[in-house]
Amino acid sequence: MAEIQLKENERIDDLQLSGLKMIQNSKAFCFGMDAVLLSGFAKAKPGDSVLDLGTGTGIIPILLSAKTQAGKLIGLEIQPESAEMAGRSVALNALSERVQIVTGDIREARMLFGASVFDVVTCNPPYMIADHGIPNPADEKTIARHEVLCTLEDVVSQASAVLKPGGHFYLVHRPFRLAEIITKMCAHRLEPKRMRLVYPYADKEPVMVLLEGVRGGRPRMTVEKPLIIYREPGVYSEELRRDYGY
Repeated sequence: MAEIQLKENERIDDLQLSGLKMIQNSKAFCFGMDAVLLSGFAKAKPGDSVLDLGTGTGIIPILLSAKTQAGKLIGLEIQPESAEMAGRSVALNALSERVQIVTGDIREARMLFGASVFDVVTCNPPYMIADHGIPNPADEKTIARHEVLCTLEDVVSQASAVLKPGGHFYLVHRPFRLAEIITKMCAHRLEPKRMRLVYPYADKEPVMVLLEGVRGGRPRMTVEKPLIIYREPGVYSEELRRDYGY
């Protein structure tokens, strides 16, 4: 591991996977279970080029570097402070030859990288629609959670633009927007192919949805069995512990 200088309020977290570590700022937005689940749901073939839209801490490309044999993984992040911290996490893990963090706007992904250049695109986007009640639209946590700087339309349209024909798009989102998500994916020729709902408990409503789409794919979607987070209060399910390291 490279020696990295930490800034105020920063810490190093052990990801419990292949010795990977992650720099996080306790005062800023930290990655959650949704990003970890997306990194387990997404697939990449040996040598694939992968783009993570709105990478934040860089957690998804860093995890995918261990979970897949993808060739090049790029994380695109609009907030310079987050991008800089993610870049230090890449250096901390000696991944600079495979993982790159780019500071830029999701809405300009095609302009930044070109059309039809990636095999895989992943995204853990802001879930909440922006409204006028947000106290501070420039706050880092607000930007991560609300559609202040990009919308679902931006994410889906740019993912489709930069994916190669037959390329795969992986998204984690909230079930209450599922109809909108599928409608937009189909409108941009990202045919939904696989879906998995994530439940906190077996008898509760789902809190997350994992989706895979294929650019230009034929209509047919597989709905996988539910993923249950907790077996009982405070105790993760066997599948979550076995497959995701919780």
